[in-house]
Parts: sequence; C-alpha cells; structure tokens
Amino acid sequence: MANYYTDHPEIAFYLQDPLMRRITELREKGFSESEAFDYAPVDHEDCIDNYRRLLEIVGDVAANVIEPNSESVDLEGPHLENGRMKYASKTVENLDVTRKAGLWGLTMPRRYGGLNCPGVVFFMASEIVSAADASFQNIWSLQSCADTLYEFGDDDQRERFIPRICAGETMSMDLTEPDAGSDLQRVMLKASWDEKENCWRLNGVKRFITNGDSDVHLVLARSEEGTRDGRGLSMFVYDKRQGGVNVRHIEHKLGIHGSPTCELTYKDAKAELVGSTRLGLIKYVMALMNGARLGIAAQSVGLSQEAWNEARKYASARAQFGQTIEHFPGVYDMLSRMKAKLDASRSLLYKTSSYVDVYKGLEDIERCGTKLTPEQRQECKKYNRLADALTPICKGMASEYASQNAYDAVSVHGGSGFIMEYKCQRLMRDARIFSIYEGTTQLQVIAAGRYIMNGTYLGIIREMLEEPFTGEYAALRDRISALADRYGRSLDTVKALESQEAQDFLARRLYDMTGEILMALLLLHDAALAPELFADSARVYVRMAEENVIGKAAYIENFSIADLPAFRAVKE
Repeated sequence: MANYYTDHPEIAFYLQDPLMRRITELREKGFSESEAFDYAPVDHEDCIDNYRRLLEIVGDVAANVIEPNSESVDLEGPHLENGRMKYASKTVENLDVTRKAGLWGLTMPRRYGGLNCPGVVFFMASEIVSAADASFQNIWSLQSCADTLYEFGDDDQRERFIPRICAGETMSMDLTEPDAGSDLQRVMLKASWDEKENCWRLNGVKRFITNGDSDVHLVLARSEEGTRDGRGLSMFVYDKRQGGVNVRHIEHKLGIHGSPTCELTYKDAKAELVGSTRLGLIKYVMALMNGARLGIAAQSVGLSQEAWNEARKYASARAQFGQTIEHFPGVYDMLSRMKAKLDASRSLLYKTSSYVDVYKGLEDIERCGTKLTPEQRQECKKYNRLADALTPICKGMASEYASQNAYDAVSVHGGSGFIMEYKCQRLMRDARIFSIYEGTTQLQVIAAGRYIMNGTYLGIIREMLEEPFTGEYAALRDRISALADRYGRSLDTVKALESQEAQDFLARRLYDMTGEILMALLLLHDAALAPELFADSARVYVRMAEENVIGKAAYIENFSIADLPAFRAVKE
C-alpha cells in the first residue's frame, strides 16, 4: 500500500539532523511530561520514534484517502448556501478522516489535547498532505493559526479555543480587504468597544480569506479611531458560534479549487482582543505570517514532489522512436533539474524550520515562567535571527521552484499534459498561487533585502563554506566558493551604485543568487551524509547554480543607472 512518508525517505533524513536533539529537549522541557501523560516520550529516541509513527499515519491517509479524493474535490469545489460555505463532499470526508486519525493540534501542548510536535514535524506532515492535495493542505494546515493564539492569547482564550482546534475545528486568518492586499497597513475593518455588552464589535469586509467560513478566526482590525497606519491595528479572535459574519462570495479560482477563498461581511460581530491593542500588525500578524510562509514553502515542496513523481512515471512509460522518453537528453535534463530543485527546497525548509523550533522553544520556556540564562538568551537571539533571515528566502525560492516543476511536469507529458484527465495540469494550476499568497515573491525580496545589503547572508555562506568536505564534495564546495566570491563582488557593485531605485531594480537578482548559493551548500551537506539520496541532486544543483549565479553576476556587473530610463519607458 502506498505511503507518502515511507515512499520518500528524503523526508525521514531530516529527523536525523543533530539540531533535532536540542529541539526535542526544548519541546519536551527535559522530557518531564512523561509523568503526567503516559503517551509522552521519555527521551530523544522515543520522541523521534513518535514522530516517525505519526508521519506514517499522515503518509497513509494522504496516499489512500486525500490523493484519491483530490480529482473529485477539484471538480466539485466548495459552494455557497444562504451565506454559508459548504465544502466539497470529498473535502468533508478528508476532514472526517484526519480528525479520526488524530491529525489536528499537532504543535499544541498536550494539556490542550495536542501532540506537542515541533514545527519541523508539522511541516513534514504539511508537505505530505500537500503532495496529496494542495487545496486540502490549505484547510488542514491553518490549524497552525493556533500557534499565534497560544503565543499571544491569554490563559482563558487558550483554554477555550485551543482544545477545539485539537479536536478538529478549522481556523482562518482574516487579514486582507478589497483595498488592503499586500499593504495591510490600509486595513479598515472597524473594531469598536461595546460598553453595554463589554465586548468588541467588528464591522466591515474581508476579501480573499482562505477557508473564510472556518470555526475560529484570527482577525486584523482597526481598533484606534482616526488612525490610518499599522499602529492603529489590533488582532481579534472571532468564534463562528457567535454569529455576525456571513460569506458574501466564494472566488472562482485558477487552482486549489477545494480551498474556499471567501469574501466576508462583518456586521456587529462579537470578538475578543488578542494580546494588546495596536500590536496587531507590527507584532502578531508578523509572527503569524512568518509561520504561514513556511507553511507555503512546505506546500510548495509537497507539490514539487508530486510533480516530479508524475513526470518521472510518465517519462519511464511513454515510448517514442523505439525507447522511453526518459532516455532523451532534453527530458532527463528536465527531470534531473526538477529533482534537484525539489531536494534543495526541502533542505532549506527543514533547516529554517529547525531554527524556528529552537528559538520558539526557548521563548516558550520563558512564557511558562522559567527565566532564561544568559547563554540561552544568546542562543535564542542567534536562531531567531537565522530564522528571520532564511524565511523569506525559503518561501520565495520553494514557491517559484514549485511552479517551475509543475510547468516542467506538463512539458514532460507533452500533449497529454494539456489534457484535463492528467494530474499534472492540476498541479500547474495549483502551484501558481504559491508565489502570490502570504506575500508575493517580490515581497519576499523586500523582506530579504536588508539581510542581503548588510552582508548577513554572505556571512552565513562564508561560515557554511568552512565545513570540511573530501573528494568530489570538496571539489563541489570549491566551485560554490567561487560563486560566493562572485556574489560578494556583485553585492559590492550594487552598493556602489548609491541609488535606491537601482538597488531595488537589481534586488531580485541578488535574492536569487543568495538562495541558489545557500541551497547548493545545504544540498552539498546532505549529499555528503546521504549520497544515496542526494548526490545526484547536489551535482545537478551546483551546475544549475553556476549557470544562474554567473549569469546574474554578469547582468549586475554590466548594469548602469543610465539603463533605468529604458525600463521605465515600458510602463508608459
């Protein structure tokens, strides 16, 4: 029987990362919960074994329920009835099966009914679900909104809402509006205090809300009258049981048809403040979005895996001119690049999420009342900085690679790829949104910009290059080192332009160069440890990085500020 976890041993490889020992120690608070919960692990090995068994369940459900349902879900989609969203019938089945399998509340503490998994394990599960059906991942993975409620809500809110999520109730994050998409400072949904009822009331419209008719919503709203920037925004939790929110419209989309994207109307909806006023955007949503961006990276990796699976399967079966097409250079070049992009994306995803787990684990220790030591504070600061730097690279690169892999899967299928009966066309349609929602790739470039310009990424790359390699891997490391030197020179060239417009214009090239060099080094490290899994991809990816980085460096080296007017003229 197929299993989307055990069929792909590359996923399990990352459970062996040395940092996982620190993550489990922090997550389990020294494995002290085994006394209170008989199913809690007693040591690191027990913990990893629990994660493996959980992921096997996810892999079984994904392969044998969610994936077989995916075509029906894509064709039927959700629909609107009397102001309420109704899921496709097979989505309802997926929800029922995942609830019965205990696949909700993965990252929540056991005292709330959760499984207390670290983020890296949740993203592994998310990757697996996404490979089966990216649209269902959008519904299932929004349980991660509970992390924000756990981090910033009060004890009473945690006690009332989190057990419901662990039991399988759905969540959404209601951020965007008709006039506030990427620019969330323009959010105008009004939050006003009801003196008589001693509660907050929400009024206005939200648009493009994924899973918008969920059971529990996190809502960004303007609580400070007369303000028009991010400092007037607060975060609220809204319970569907309270009423006051209706679905006005469900969008008809290019892809991810099973995931309802809703326009909502709030009419005196009763809500509760999360945390403090005025911090909704600048603190709480930023934390929420960083988690969501890694969720999209996991979704991207899952779809990339399925695109490669489909392309590889077709290429090995389709015969032309007396041989299967996998033997044609044009096809096996495409397939090898797809696999390299997939493996590189996965490596960056789990490295970034492991950094998040360390600093979040330390923060949680302090949240629970134990003061951090000076050494722990330094550790927290280090991994927080690394996670913040790598998250925009991870989301942008993985989502762009997912679209490229899905496109190439269609190309491998040839004319059949354009026929609706083949899965690859749906993968291409689904993948296109990944580099748009939760912050477009252009916004990821902006988020990464300060780390590019202040040399943070170059410092990380230089440190990674100090890792010892032997034989073929030492030669590959030297080639990557040459790319890092070229990258450093390109960075100096851009800085010397002393033009913000020129720097912004060239930022995407520097961003891509950054991601390609970082991912080449991560994949090289993985290949040295598990050549049977990653050696081929490392060789291919380094060649691909050379092709791309050197080309972008040439563009930058030959760029002049005098060139900008010609580009501006295109928009006139």
